[in-house]
Amino acid sequence: MTDRLPDLRQIRSFVSVVDEGSFTLAAKKLFLTQSAISHSMRALEEQLGCVLLNRLGRKVVMTREGEIFLHRCRRVLGELEQAVRELDGLKRWGQARVRVGAPHSLCQFLLPTVVREFRDCFPRCEPQIEAGDTAALLGRLEERELDLVFGVRVKEGAELESCPLFHDSMLFVVPPQHPWAGREMISKAEIESAQFMIHARATETRRLVERYFAGLGIKLREPLLLGDMESIKEMSKVGLGVGLVARWSARKELEEGTLASVPLGPEPVRREWRTYWARGRKPSLIEETFAGIARIVVAAWDCGAEG
Repeated sequence: MTDRLPDLRQIRSFVSVVDEGSFTLAAKKLFLTQSAISHSMRALEEQLGCVLLNRLGRKVVMTREGEIFLHRCRRVLGELEQAVRELDGLKRWGQARVRVGAPHSLCQFLLPTVVREFRDCFPRCEPQIEAGDTAALLGRLEERELDLVFGVRVKEGAELESCPLFHDSMLFVVPPQHPWAGREMISKAEIESAQFMIHARATETRRLVERYFAGLGIKLREPLLLGDMESIKEMSKVGLGVGLVARWSARKELEEGTLASVPLGPEPVRREWRTYWARGRKPSLIEETFAGIARIVVAAWDCGAEG
């Protein structure tokens, strides 16, 4: 079986041909001749016993076998690049990078503290933070474009591994003088007529909440979409709508009494947050430290973050 394993030059040539869409451009990218690329591809296909690429005029189209092989090749190259980065980081006494993805709410409330503590441990390592929806971030994680993702639990694919980070629950927030303030139950008619404010349209949290109310036979009005959690809280304070947030994101306002919390319904809407990384690779020391600090920080939260 080992005699069928391609070498690194063949893998790089194959990926370059696919990325560039032609043998000529791939050759230029790798500083090789076109004949060298063609020979490498023929030898690779003979080794594997299948056709990876079909030539249609000047275009190159992958076969089904080629698509499968490409996916694994990208993983191999990604792992090698990661290994080089980690070795380089060790040589430079901690100078490296960690690429982290998280929803905007965690970027605002969790990651500033985590990054500050992390820099005390690795002062020459620069964290790169990317905000976005959990599902989109996990896609980038699968493509090895991120190292870690903090996000609401989703159905995990074959390419991901994860561990728990914390649990929380969602609630309504209104000003203290609002008719809902202090009540334990809001009627279906009141909920259906209310103007809600949420952070963004396409998020795991919105999908979770909509499924929850659909199960109660409640159809929500189209919510106001606001760019950040601070806007939701400020507009809730002046009665322009009902905010839909996690308790920890409004902890300060709830403690000060500028906002009041109201349960969403008879049962809490719970979310499970997890730390994700790519399957098949062990997180580096830098990544493990970053994730560990995040767990320590959320463990100290006392307003709706559990576990």
